[in-house]
Amino acid sequence: MSRFRYAVGELAAAQKPAKGVSLYSRYVNRPAGRLLAAAAYGARMSPNQVTAVSAVFTFTGVALIALLPPSHGLALGVFAALVTGFALDSADGQLARLTRRGGPAGEWLDHVVDCAKMLALHTAVLVCFHRHFGFSDPLYLLVPLAFQFAAVTVFFGGVLTEQLKRNAAGSGAGAPAASAPSALRSVALLPVDYGLLCAVFLFLGDRELFLVLYCALLAAHLLFLPAFLAKWYRELSVPAR
Repeated sequence: MSRFRYAVGELAAAQKPAKGVSLYSRYVNRPAGRLLAAAAYGARMSPNQVTAVSAVFTFTGVALIALLPPSHGLALGVFAALVTGFALDSADGQLARLTRRGGPAGEWLDHVVDCAKMLALHTAVLVCFHRHFGFSDPLYLLVPLAFQFAAVTVFFGGVLTEQLKRNAAGSGAGAPAASAPSALRSVALLPVDYGLLCAVFLFLGDRELFLVLYCALLAAHLLFLPAFLAKWYRELSVPAR
């Protein structure tokens, strides 16, 4: 049996829980990441090397947004770079679990790259708006700044909550039993899934349509942000048993 086929079989049986995961991540990004992780395993790459390749794809897409004038061809290139980077972002963790080579340093690197890509992506949109979209009202430039604020806060809040829960479980606090994933919740989470944001860049060549879609995702993030923060705070406020 080839290393690739072995890895695909092992990874299929060792996926993270689907609860709290959107449809895109569950049915598109994780399966794509599984295949990329298997390919990386066959190439004897380390999880950190996969993280580095993910960063190269992502920041290439970010640079294209900031440096080149929008066009339909550019939109395809940006989407391909961002979505590949996102799939590789799933692959590094899956490869770490498969090879048992994960650790604090690898997790730290993964989260730092994730945070950097969110900051850089919306900064690139801001630059694109300023250089190429020709808005008469400078208030439009606040849109990517607001999106950056919401996206980074959600990301940091989620990562910190997960870490604090893990620490509490390690110290003996009771953890609720895992429940089955909700299909309705998976659909509801789509607007705040990074994969859907990547898809919006397919329309970067159409100024009006891109702005509408980008603002729609911003509105979703601003609506979900207080709900997420309240939920995480409640979960962390439950006394240890």
